[in-house]
Amino acid sequence: MSVLETLLNQVAENAAAARPLQVCIGVYWSLVLVEIDGKCRAGISSTLHGGTDEHHHGKRSPVADAGHLTERSVTELVALTQSDSLLEASVGFATLNALLDVPLDRCREVNAEELIVEQGAGKKVAIIGHFPFTPHVREVASETWVLELSPREGDLPAERASDLLPRADVIGLTGTSLLNHTFDDLITCCAPNAYTLILGGTTPLSTAFFDYGIDAVAGTRIVDPEAAARSISQGATFKQIQGKQLLMLVR
Repeated sequence: MSVLETLLNQVAENAAAARPLQVCIGVYWSLVLVEIDGKCRAGISSTLHGGTDEHHHGKRSPVADAGHLTERSVTELVALTQSDSLLEASVGFATLNALLDVPLDRCREVNAEELIVEQGAGKKVAIIGHFPFTPHVREVASETWVLELSPREGDLPAERASDLLPRADVIGLTGTSLLNHTFDDLITCCAPNAYTLILGGTTPLSTAFFDYGIDAVAGTRIVDPEAAARSISQGATFKQIQGKQLLMLVR
């Protein structure tokens, strides 16, 4: 069973009981508000769109029911995690994060940067995706490889993952690897004894990842849905999102 199937099973009961309140697809982040047992809950996800301009030309819409998503059931919204449309998948993962019952008794308020720097000192570190702490990692690691689908200066192309991940001692996977459905392939490339983290705002705070070789899960819990929705709808970057709490689960 894939990790996504496991996550969907975890939230299936909450999805059936929930009512959709709001779907916001912001420039950088997407947010979904749902109501469960009279309480408002929110989840976020990176907004990915694939970088095409097909929306100008009347081709298939990246969001099939744009303007009517809250008329769908929450079960239908969370099922969008499996969509080939990155925008629909963004909505799906924001919904999943809203539905997930986070095990707060197992969470720590630890910065992912601190952990990856601590674990990566003097070792070979591979990072999937861009994170602001990468320069700090380069200072302490013996080697640092940053793999990206759209490489910038100093990055390596994502296609080299199968070559480099087996050689890495510490691996940081972006939560957007779930969104673009590359997580399962990437995790199979990681050496069994490597210390592996999955991190970023899209990452569901679920212990299920431990069954798939992940040692630490760094994600975001929305504690003030109204503040988060307001900031995301106004183009907030991750740092600007209000009403969030950064948490980590460690095996």
